[in-house]
Amino acid sequence: MSLSFPFNVIASYTLKPKTFLRDSKLVSRSHHSFPLPSTLQTHEPSSKNLFKLTKISRLEPISSLGISETDTSSSSSSPSPSFRNKPPNEINVLVVGSTGYIGRFVVKELVKRGFNVIAVAREKSGVRGKNDKEETLKQLRGSNVCFSDVTDLNSLEQSVESLGLGIDVVVSCIASRNGGIKDSWKIDYEATKNSLLAGKKHGATHFVLLSAICVQKPLLEFQRAKLKFESELMMQDSTFTYSIVRPTAFFKSLGGQVEIVKDGKPYVMFGDGKLCACKPISEEDLASFIADCVLEEEKINKVLPVGGPGKALTPLEQGEILFRILGREPKFLRVPIEIMDFVIGVLDGVAKVFPGVAEAAEFGKIGRYYAAESMLILDPETGEYSEEMTPSYGKDTLEDFFEKVVREGMAGQELGEQFF
Repeated sequence: MSLSFPFNVIASYTLKPKTFLRDSKLVSRSHHSFPLPSTLQTHEPSSKNLFKLTKISRLEPISSLGISETDTSSSSSSPSPSFRNKPPNEINVLVVGSTGYIGRFVVKELVKRGFNVIAVAREKSGVRGKNDKEETLKQLRGSNVCFSDVTDLNSLEQSVESLGLGIDVVVSCIASRNGGIKDSWKIDYEATKNSLLAGKKHGATHFVLLSAICVQKPLLEFQRAKLKFESELMMQDSTFTYSIVRPTAFFKSLGGQVEIVKDGKPYVMFGDGKLCACKPISEEDLASFIADCVLEEEKINKVLPVGGPGKALTPLEQGEILFRILGREPKFLRVPIEIMDFVIGVLDGVAKVFPGVAEAAEFGKIGRYYAAESMLILDPETGEYSEEMTPSYGKDTLEDFFEKVVREGMAGQELGEQFF
């Protein structure tokens, strides 16, 4: 999850596709072509469309690999071979949250590795829903795009049903953008659970969940919502496996002050800038790690914290890197964290009289959390955050990212209304 707060400070701690219509549900395909049910109608003349379909390699239907909790009609049949025995081009991966910031990178990585990717997307995505279907198809090129609503289980199940084939793996990159109370339970818990149920109903036997490393110390509502789903995912029957990925901070969430510092303003941090630290990981490296979880057996049924390469960086060190790239003397603005404690206390008090203020109080608590808590492994023996215990992965560094943003700006780094 990435967050935006005043000064953009708190966030740092933390081929044209064809479209087919069936039963008024839009299904779009931009690279592969699934076997089409006989009732599926196209928007193109039949003879022309038939010729085009013969030019596209078709996927063979894959039988269900698991049984839905609500489906016992085939419970006596023998189980299908594990999808892990198949080559990637015969494995169907359903990605939910595909238009979110990390989801787009995950879709791209899975497509690059040759998987048959079904990307579930909203009809309107991006910042304030500015992206229409055509733009979404461009962003998710190479995947098979299925427009649906992950917050509506029936809608999602019907959309997956319309594909006419089984699902092997579900990869969930769903996350609420702002971490508000209502939003957290609607998105981080309910929508994610919907993707699990829909995937299992259509054969999935493995679930890769993008979670967050901060859930190890749950003081916030979105963390509780994520943990509730994690616990339910771990309690699936023995034929169903999972991989829970808990990344540290994303590069994007640490870039909010680049433009401010470029304009000559100071780098803002809380306290002495050493209250917390993180091992940030790039979006590409994180997407690669998530893709590894689809087939690597050593990542089955495990909680997998992951950070980027190099040492853990405090806000002070992040600022020093930025000033060094800009060739300027460091100039910091140190804000007492007690200011946030005071504001949160006021909001909590007001919320007792006006419940609607509870959301604002929660946002304040999120900011406070990211300002003081490290995005590292929490050592259960010492109760301290441990840089050494936090795994490193990938090759991209924060310094490389800062250099790129200094040259090119933050264009394209915006978040949508929701992270799914």
